[in-house]
Amino acid sequence: MAIQNSELDFFQIKSQLQTHFEQQEEFRDYDFSASGLSNILDVLAHNTHINALTANMAINESFLSSSQLRSSVVSHAESLGYVPKSRVASTALVSLSVTDNAAGSAFLTIPLGTEFSGSVGNNVYSFTTQERCTAYNESGTFEFKTPSGSTSITLKEGVKKTKTFIVDKDSLGAVYVIPDDTLDVSTISVRVYDNYLSTNFETFNDINTVATVTDSSRVYIIRETPKGQYEMFFSDGNILGAAPLANNRIEVEYISSRGASANGAISFSTAFTVDNKNITVGLVAGSAGGAEKESINSIKLNAPRAFTTQNRLVTASDYTARILSGYSSYVDDAITWGGNENIPPQYGKVFVSLKFADGLSAATQVLVQADIKSQLIDNLSIMSIDTEFVAPAETFLELTTTFNIDPIKSPLSTQALQVQVDQYIVQYMADTTTKFGAIFRRSNLLAKIDELSSAILNSKMSIRAQQRINVSEEIASINIVRQGLPTPLSILNYLEKEHTVNFPFKLASPDNDDHTITSSLFKSNGQNVLIQNELGSSKLQLVDINGVLKVPNVGSYDADKGIVSISSLRIDENGYVGTGIKISAVPANQSTLNPLRNYTVTLDESLSSTTGYADAGATKVIV
Repeated sequence: MAIQNSELDFFQIKSQLQTHFEQQEEFRDYDFSASGLSNILDVLAHNTHINALTANMAINESFLSSSQLRSSVVSHAESLGYVPKSRVASTALVSLSVTDNAAGSAFLTIPLGTEFSGSVGNNVYSFTTQERCTAYNESGTFEFKTPSGSTSITLKEGVKKTKTFIVDKDSLGAVYVIPDDTLDVSTISVRVYDNYLSTNFETFNDINTVATVTDSSRVYIIRETPKGQYEMFFSDGNILGAAPLANNRIEVEYISSRGASANGAISFSTAFTVDNKNITVGLVAGSAGGAEKESINSIKLNAPRAFTTQNRLVTASDYTARILSGYSSYVDDAITWGGNENIPPQYGKVFVSLKFADGLSAATQVLVQADIKSQLIDNLSIMSIDTEFVAPAETFLELTTTFNIDPIKSPLSTQALQVQVDQYIVQYMADTTTKFGAIFRRSNLLAKIDELSSAILNSKMSIRAQQRINVSEEIASINIVRQGLPTPLSILNYLEKEHTVNFPFKLASPDNDDHTITSSLFKSNGQNVLIQNELGSSKLQLVDINGVLKVPNVGSYDADKGIVSISSLRIDENGYVGTGIKISAVPANQSTLNPLRNYTVTLDESLSSTTGYADAGATKVIV
């Protein structure tokens, strides 16, 4: 008998060894249970068990996808040219000013590294300025500006630390370890001085931030060590530019951060004074962008993506990979598509849509978009290709779910099972359809529902997709314009304009029995009405709640393009529920919904329903 060596369980290994010996002629009548040989089998099984586990772990750690140890994952990512992200310091924007009633000073300065305090809940965090700020006297008021002239001053959370190294005469290939696993790599500043006492220095830059490297470039490489700290090394003087010389002093400054916990601070203060005058701190954008060290799962996802981009932006997936890799502390998800895929097509453009992290202020979102364009896209993209940012768009689903149950097979009532199924649908949608490009497959959800309980015999689901017209926002924007006119007009109490509603997939063709397009109830000229397509036609009509025709033609819909066009229609102010009108449509394919471009799928719980029915035919009755 051949011994199976693929088992990892100790008892199975011992059982296989014992079975092997029992089949040998000399051990055919041997009692293994109470013998010394049983102890020997224990030792053999234990040794085999340990060796098998070691071999299995070694094989797993040899591949990025199966690695479990962080050191292995980081090493594999490095071989793909990907640098896992360190902890990231939370960043805030503030305005700083001083009022000098005596107006005696011509200008004032706030030095680099000035400390501020910001609180999140009961925790107080230290923030520091990243540039030297200057303010000039303007009628006794000093408003501080950065060297670039901006009045928005950047504060980063964390404590500034310094690590010093002396270059040995045998420094070729030397590695300099920074024993801190909380540093923010993006804040590192490296200066190399002539010697220990010298004040003359050369600045070295991270190799990942420079466009080209020549024999005179001064760059360094930093990477994570197996212990989670960081190590730095320089060129050998030939390939990666100039290298530090013997007796040089290397001074590494960086910020040690507390990461994501400092996000959300909106009030800042400082004990620092300028010429004995207190600084007034105004909020531009609350602290955000702080993040922990990149997780193992994130590295496994981003490293192969980054490798395929080869440090350039050519395809749409290149843009997505680079944005998610470099801005994951601000951006939860991103999608990019070319102008040829846009509706309508706009050649020579690339469109980018970002889903920002929760709680990120509008001001910070604008700054992140500007930074992505200036620091990433402008440096790596193809010339003559313009970038346009597009806000994410939600497509809501109205799910009508029914299922049959066998009451005998479950201790729960029909109503309790109904609640359980309903809660599962809500959680399933939140877990699977919130990302760009996530496909909703009806059969997958129904299969999960059937597995919730043995009492559920079968289930079915009908689907309507929904887009929304934000009427209140449109009326408010019109009123703002009207108030800004030289002779302000009266506030508008209705909206009358054309609307085009886009669905990210094909819609069902007109049906002779059911309406493909319907809307929520709203008021027009004081009457409660709704929009629906004429049966068997793509023409849209206005009817009252009893189905009586009010306006025979208010637009049409294009099933193939997923476009619903509503002609000029008066919508009364406050004559709708919520913020506007919901336009519902039957998808052409209810089994698979694949939202394109910047669309994501979300459940509309208010218009979804779940109903369970007791299946009388499943219960046997004894007569």
